[in-house]
Amino acid sequence: MAVASSDIKLYLSGGGSNADPDASLGGAISSVLAGTDVFDPVSSAEASAGSTEYRAVFLKNTSATDTWYSAKVWIASNTPSSSTAVQIALADEGVASTIETVANETTAPTGPVFADAPDLANALTIGNLGPGEAYGIWIKRAVTAGAAAYDNDGFTLQWRGNTTA
Repeated sequence: MAVASSDIKLYLSGGGSNADPDASLGGAISSVLAGTDVFDPVSSAEASAGSTEYRAVFLKNTSATDTWYSAKVWIASNTPSSSTAVQIALADEGVASTIETVANETTAPTGPVFADAPDLANALTIGNLGPGEAYGIWIKRAVTAGAAAYDNDGFTLQWRGNTTA
């Protein structure tokens, strides 16, 4: 068997059955899949003052038997607004069930180095994920002070890896 694309899934952090993206601030992997938007809408106060927020998610190989080799992750499309942008970083803990937990959404994790990672050529390298293994990924959203309101200001993560035939 080979790892199917449907075997690779993105989960919230925050432990157990955390379903609140705002509470996806590290810790253990949740049993809840991350949706298409892990950040709340930018409030008018945040847009005016500027804001930097963080979320932690896990990329997991849910295959029961097969390893996903040479896995990479990148930002396939960044936010469309010129006043916001996301960057990603790999959790320092590597392949782990628990990663650092930050105090709140405006507290940066200690250690991870954030990158633009705009395409496969500049992707962050995870390495191999065995059956059931997950890797923590930090996401940073920066809003420039004086930003204008912008609807649907999301982003898309993409991943790729190799599998056996």
